[in-house]
Amino acid sequence: MERTIMDPKIREFLDDRKIDKIYPSKENLRGVLESGKKLTIYHGVDPTGPQLHLGHSTNFFLLRKLQNMGHKIILLIGDFTAMVGDPTGKTITRKPLTRKEVLANAKDYKNQLVKILDFKSLKNPIETKFNSSWLDKLTFKELAELSAHFTVQQMQIRDMFQERIKNNKPVSLHEFLYPIMQGYDSVAMNVDMEVGGTDQTFNMLIGRDLVKIYKNKEKLVLTTRLLINPKTNKKIMNKSEGSFVALNDTPKEMYGKIMALPDEVILTCFELCTNLSLGEVQKIESRIKTGENPRNTKARLASEIVGIYYDKKTAEKAEKEFNLVFKEGAQPTDIPETKISDKKILICDFLVKTKMASSKSEAKRLIEQGAIDIDGAVLNDWKKEITPKSGMIIRAGKRKFAKLA
Repeated sequence: MERTIMDPKIREFLDDRKIDKIYPSKENLRGVLESGKKLTIYHGVDPTGPQLHLGHSTNFFLLRKLQNMGHKIILLIGDFTAMVGDPTGKTITRKPLTRKEVLANAKDYKNQLVKILDFKSLKNPIETKFNSSWLDKLTFKELAELSAHFTVQQMQIRDMFQERIKNNKPVSLHEFLYPIMQGYDSVAMNVDMEVGGTDQTFNMLIGRDLVKIYKNKEKLVLTTRLLINPKTNKKIMNKSEGSFVALNDTPKEMYGKIMALPDEVILTCFELCTNLSLGEVQKIESRIKTGENPRNTKARLASEIVGIYYDKKTAEKAEKEFNLVFKEGAQPTDIPETKISDKKILICDFLVKTKMASSKSEAKRLIEQGAIDIDGAVLNDWKKEITPKSGMIIRAGKRKFAKLA
């Protein structure tokens, strides 16, 4: 029998370029959505750092669409699993975190997400849960029973474990248990669906298996595309290397960081990091292919993203400030002030104290590259000693400025 015409909201959702794969299938999810059943759907975040970034936003844009369609959305804070450490993609065992560190990292997550998810909806608010609520209570007996459903070979086949074994690097036993802990989250919350990046596919499918075993139902899994540079095949948002656009960056920082992204990731960012319709993204794609200046397209992207997390007026101000500094070579209008009590100080120490460099070695490198100037004069001697003065303006590279109070 031929299917009826698809609901426009469901069609728009299933056609979203943020989606990579759906398990067991796209048709299966379509059927469930068209049935009118209200699903319980979750996305989990391990708070391994205090900031969420654009790479995370892909999942939350899809969750907001599902929330608007009336489905129950759970934001799961992995306060237990973050202490264990997800081995996904890691060539070495993660450094363990304390409960205190994990909770401190997660403290501001909701504030960073309010521009995407509706936590205050009267009809269908986002629910926040912590997986320590059930994982803290698991007995050794229960963990052994959960583990009995999987084999060492299943865990060992993962590429990062294969790489470590090949390079004679250790694989800790608790890393084998991580997917089972994440999988048990689905059982504990009795969810119908999980949303997460493609790098989480293995963990999410373990949860799908456990839901089938313990709840005797099919758990849907929706994987989302990662922010990958198509030229290098590497992530462009990397927390461990500190190279990411945070959702709570200032408008100026956010705009500047987006303008510094490689040209080849512009379309991917429009697809994954904005609310633009498929039709609008296709128009941008067409303009890129016909040779539109990448800088103009990137400026549109930067304004679009700043507008999401702040507002249109703030985005316009950030763009104006960026153009003032980078097109016309002027100084920013709101340079952050800092205090230095030293009467005389070595320039490398000075740059670290003013946070223009993260270390003395970075300060030395910046000076050797000619990337440091004070009051317009470029420095070229990293052994130089200077006398800090009130009003002195320091510039590091193209985007960092500081002013002595």
